[in-house]
Amino acid sequence: MEENVGTPPQALFDAMDTYIGQQAAKGVFLDGGGLYGTEDAVNFVVRKGEITRVDGPYAEAKEIVGGWAILQYDTVEQAVAEQQEFADLHAKYWPEVTMVATLRQISDGPEQPAP
Repeated sequence: MEENVGTPPQALFDAMDTYIGQQAAKGVFLDGGGLYGTEDAVNFVVRKGEITRVDGPYAEAKEIVGGWAILQYDTVEQAVAEQQEFADLHAKYWPEVTMVATLRQISDGPEQPAP
């Protein structure tokens, strides 16, 4: 989402509490939470075997990750439908903010390390 847009409205907090409660009751919601902005963030960049530490805030950052949720669904179609509901809540209760909700599967990782 956009950096420094302020605190979401109480109506969104309330709607998300209800949504997360429903997902938890169904055994779908496993973990999640919000994240602070980049003002105190620290990045470690590994490039060609060299490590560089970069402290925030980051003037070039236009969008940041505002939070995360780990949910478990039986099908991709079910996950997509639920992600739509999550986006709908933000559109309804905080329409003045641009927010991207990305749906990604958790990798089990490669079975063997690369040679």
